[in-house]
Amino acid sequence: MLDTANQVCVVIGASHAGVNFAFNLRKEGWQGEVILFDSDPNIPYHRPPLSKSYIIDGDLNSNLLKPLESYKKDNITLKLGVKVSSINRNIRTISIENKGTQKYDKLVIATGARPFIPPISGIDSAANLFPMRTANDAIEIKKAIDSSEKKRVIIIGGGYIGLETAASLKKTGASVTVLEREERILARVTAPVMSDYFMELHQQNDVQILTNNNVSFIKTENGLNTVFCDDETSFEADIVIVGVGIRVNTELADTVGLEIEQGIKVNEFSQTNDENIYAIGDCTFHYNPHYKRYLRLESVQNAVDQSKVAAASICDKDLIYDTIPWFWSDQYDVKLQMVGLSNGYNDVIVRKEETENTSFSVWYFKDDALLAVDAINNGKAFVLGTRFIKGKQKINKTKLVDVSIPMKPTTFL
Repeated sequence: MLDTANQVCVVIGASHAGVNFAFNLRKEGWQGEVILFDSDPNIPYHRPPLSKSYIIDGDLNSNLLKPLESYKKDNITLKLGVKVSSINRNIRTISIENKGTQKYDKLVIATGARPFIPPISGIDSAANLFPMRTANDAIEIKKAIDSSEKKRVIIIGGGYIGLETAASLKKTGASVTVLEREERILARVTAPVMSDYFMELHQQNDVQILTNNNVSFIKTENGLNTVFCDDETSFEADIVIVGVGIRVNTELADTVGLEIEQGIKVNEFSQTNDENIYAIGDCTFHYNPHYKRYLRLESVQNAVDQSKVAAASICDKDLIYDTIPWFWSDQYDVKLQMVGLSNGYNDVIVRKEETENTSFSVWYFKDDALLAVDAINNGKAFVLGTRFIKGKQKINKTKLVDVSIPMKPTTFL
């Protein structure tokens, strides 16, 4: 058995990837020190609820990844509110801003990503303008909503974060308008039928969504924002939320010569081109055996899976990354579950279940190969889709579209 009693494993980033890795490392038998660094001062928390329940109830304690006692029990040291400024690969140390250095034997980078703030004129001086990425973002948005009399909210960006935030804010009594520059919402990640469905869902809940609306500048006077678009329309806003994408945090890795390509490039063990440095989670560019190509995913599932692989590898155990990506989104009373990647599809089948008015699924094919499934309030479709994609099974499309045929593992083959 690998002797790690006198070794130190340092983790930079204490979100889903970093925290799960630390506990997995203990499960795999690591006996030495485990130290988690993160610039966020809060006890590590689940991020998906930030744009959902947390923005309404504001209870961070109910969203913790692990109770504080669990870190103590597993002898995992948390260093929160601390920024790591550099890495020295030659002597295996990291520098902590204003607090000296820390040696490591193994280093895991789980730095994730940060919100992209577009270069819109006036955005830097806008009042009550926030991204939605961290607990502090959600806290500040909730404070602004609670203290605002008119609660007029403009959300820039019609992706999942923008739409989830819109649904949550609507429950607070806010007046919400979503501005999307593309022809449809969710244009980069789903088929038009799904875009249309969520467009109608939000409209039914009194959220205004405007597509082909590119924000050109923001003017702020006396704490009131006016958001101007290219088509000369304008909107007054007490609060502006920006959800137009992210930037991957690769700077630490890049400055020390780790390979970067859309993210920190890692092998099937989540190992970088330095044998003593691993990377996991949103910041990685990793090889997926099913798709036979490198991917970068923003996904809790991916972060958790990579944390297991990296922990096993560091403890000299054979476990490679081989998983089908899956995601989810909650908006109002709708649960969307997605499995697979739909990029490159040329055929879409929509199946609406006979017995469920609010249940349907969208199946994406490239010729006869099933690529992905989007399931609305339909756990069966999600589970079966996952099984079919993993097994690379050929689906009988005629049977799939026939809703009189029950959804069972063998009925579509």
